[in-house]
Amino acid sequence: VNMHYFFSSPRFEFHLIRASALEMVLCLRSFKVLCLAEVVCGAPAIYLDFARQKLDAKIGVAAQNCYKVPKGAFTGEISPAMIKDIGAAWVILGHSERRHVFGESDELIGQKVAHALAEGLGVIACIGEKLDEREAGITEKVVFEQTKAIADNVKDWGKVVLAYEPVWAIGTGKTATPQQAQEVHEKLRGWLKSHVSDAVAQSTRIIYGGSVTGSNCKELASQHDVDGFLVGGASLKPEFVDIINAKH
Repeated sequence: VNMHYFFSSPRFEFHLIRASALEMVLCLRSFKVLCLAEVVCGAPAIYLDFARQKLDAKIGVAAQNCYKVPKGAFTGEISPAMIKDIGAAWVILGHSERRHVFGESDELIGQKVAHALAEGLGVIACIGEKLDEREAGITEKVVFEQTKAIADNVKDWGKVVLAYEPVWAIGTGKTATPQQAQEVHEKLRGWLKSHVSDAVAQSTRIIYGGSVTGSNCKELASQHDVDGFLVGGASLKPEFVDIINAKH
C-alpha cells in the first residue's frame, strides 16, 4: 500500500503515518521538476484528501485501488465517485499486489477499469509476470492476456496509462535490464497496434515499474518504448527528482 509515481508515480509505504506523509509532501514541494514531466502521487485511501490538499496542483493524485460499482454494501472499498469527490483524478488498478496478494482476477480488474473510466478517472493499469512465468518463457502470454482484459474495457485510451511491472523485480532489489524492459514494452506496443489501433499504440504511455532508482533511471528512460516509471521505495527519497527528470 505505497505512494506511486507515474510519468514520473510515488507510493506511500504501508507503515507511513501522517507525519511521514507530510514530510514527503514538503519534499515534493521542493522538487525542481521539469515542466514536461507529469507526476501523480498514489496515496493510500486514508491520505488521499490530505495529499490532494497539500500537494501542488501541478502534481496529480491517484487512489491505489477502487471497486467496480458506484455504491452498495462493499464495506472497506472506495468508489471512483469518492476519489473524484476529494479532487483526485487517477486510480491505479491491477497492481501486482492486488493480483497476487488479494487474488484479483483479470476479469475483475477489467471491470474496475471500465467503471473507473466511465466515471471520468484516469487509469494507471498494471500488468506483469511472476518469476516462474518468466523462467517458463511465458512472459508474453501472461502480459498479453492481462492487457486484453484491460483493453476489452477501454473506450477512451486517452485516459489510460499502461504500467509494466515484472513482479520478480518489485521490492526485491532486482531490476529488469533496460533491454528486458524495452523488449516487453515494444511487444506491448505491437499488441496494441494489432488489437486496438496504430494510433493508440503510438499515443499510449507505457511506463515501467520494478525497483527503479536514481542510479538506473537514466538508462531505463533512454529506451525507446519506456515512457516513464511507476516508482516504489525510491519515491520516498530525494533521488525521486532524478527519476522524474530522467526522460529529459
